[in-house]
Amino acid sequence: MIDWSHFIYFAIAAILCWAAAAYLACREVKPVAVCLLTTAGLAVFFSFIVGLWMSLERPPLRTMGETRLWYSFFLPLAGLVTYIRWRYKWILGFSTLMATVFICVNLFKPEIHSKTLMPALQSPWFAPHVIVYMFCYAILGAAFLMAVYMLLFRRGKDNSREMEMTDNLVSVGIAFMTFGMLFGAIWAKEAWGHYWAWDPKETWAAITWLCYLLYIHLRLRKSVSPRAVLCILVFAFCCLQMCWWGINYLPSAQGISVHTYNLN
Repeated sequence: MIDWSHFIYFAIAAILCWAAAAYLACREVKPVAVCLLTTAGLAVFFSFIVGLWMSLERPPLRTMGETRLWYSFFLPLAGLVTYIRWRYKWILGFSTLMATVFICVNLFKPEIHSKTLMPALQSPWFAPHVIVYMFCYAILGAAFLMAVYMLLFRRGKDNSREMEMTDNLVSVGIAFMTFGMLFGAIWAKEAWGHYWAWDPKETWAAITWLCYLLYIHLRLRKSVSPRAVLCILVFAFCCLQMCWWGINYLPSAQGISVHTYNLN
């Protein structure tokens, strides 16, 4: 059976495939080769997730280490989708770098991965809720990188192409975020008897969603300068981080939030 001691071998193989694909993309090699290499890395990495799933006898979605595992998978997948759709060459390098960071965190700071799963997490809606959110986070992470790049290095220059790219990433990201929130509401109804209860994490999820909607609204109206909306995008990403893991460390969530189970 596959366990966490085998993770390093799958991780190295996957990273090598993703890095090679990113290099070929920058060298403007035919997209077919780039896509095949990225897909090979995804297949290797996902095979570990499946093996771990079978070993734990539950979806590996309970702890922060396990969600980082999914994030490491969805970053290159989001990069591949973006590359295929818009041919953004840099996205594969970014997704590989960020996936490597999360993989290294899991390698150097291993956590306890128990087979025990609390009743609320045994709902069939829990897995799609978390998985869709992980893909959303990966896409919006790329949008955040573009925003920082334009704010710091493209000041006073024509950023029309970069803004279009960022708008596309945010549109895709918020679409998946919306699906994730809907899946979460159905899961909450099944697990706790209500769709929404303004739990601390639910509150931050709503704030994050509204911030990204505000960005899209202002971009459509074009009533605010691009630099101002990019600042909103950076703020929205900070809210997303609070929603994802920061909430676990807020005093207001301790003993109250039903979403702090991943610290156990």
